[in-house]
Amino acid sequence: MKFFAILVAAGTLLLGGCATTIRSDVTVFHEWPAQLQEKTYVFDTPAPSEDTLEYRSYQGLVANELSKLGFAQAGAPEQARLRVDMAFSTIDRPTRVLQAYDPFWTGAGPYWSMYGAWPYRGGFYPSRYRYRHWAFRPYYDPWMFGPTEYREVIRHNYERKLNVSIADNTGKKLYDVTVQNTSRRQSTPSVMPLLVQSAFTGFPGESGKAKQIDLELQ
Repeated sequence: MKFFAILVAAGTLLLGGCATTIRSDVTVFHEWPAQLQEKTYVFDTPAPSEDTLEYRSYQGLVANELSKLGFAQAGAPEQARLRVDMAFSTIDRPTRVLQAYDPFWTGAGPYWSMYGAWPYRGGFYPSRYRYRHWAFRPYYDPWMFGPTEYREVIRHNYERKLNVSIADNTGKKLYDVTVQNTSRRQSTPSVMPLLVQSAFTGFPGESGKAKQIDLELQ
């Protein structure tokens, strides 16, 4: 029991420190003035249908990143030297896949079945390996395929896109960045802080060059 308690405690610490890597594709185009001294800005007013609490929350994320770069939000539009516009979208792309499972698995006893899967044109190939629960070591079992069945499941991939642009008072664009990310994480609010951070990493950066940025989501 003491050994089991130690294992549980160690597993809890490992899970508590887990992080998910969010990879974003970032493309920047800019004509940023080298001698721009005053960096006051205002946000462009969004369309009424887009002016939601979620949109304003993401504006706050953009404002926080801009403040790190020395920008300051003006109190009135006429006091601003720059105008900032933001747009975002999330599209759910569900796909159907075949998944192998064992209808006789109960989870009891010293062993349990764990089916792996490799994609192929018709679905997935199951694995012939089982695992011992006290050692987590696989062992070969040639008799596993008897009760194997397949079921169709839906997997969701969420495609997210963020665009931020900065223009001067005449409407000339100085900075235009697009951030794209695809993941199975459903919550956009949990991912958006990293997308916004990716948009300004290395600001202003090299114009016309696409890059990938990996950030950790705790």
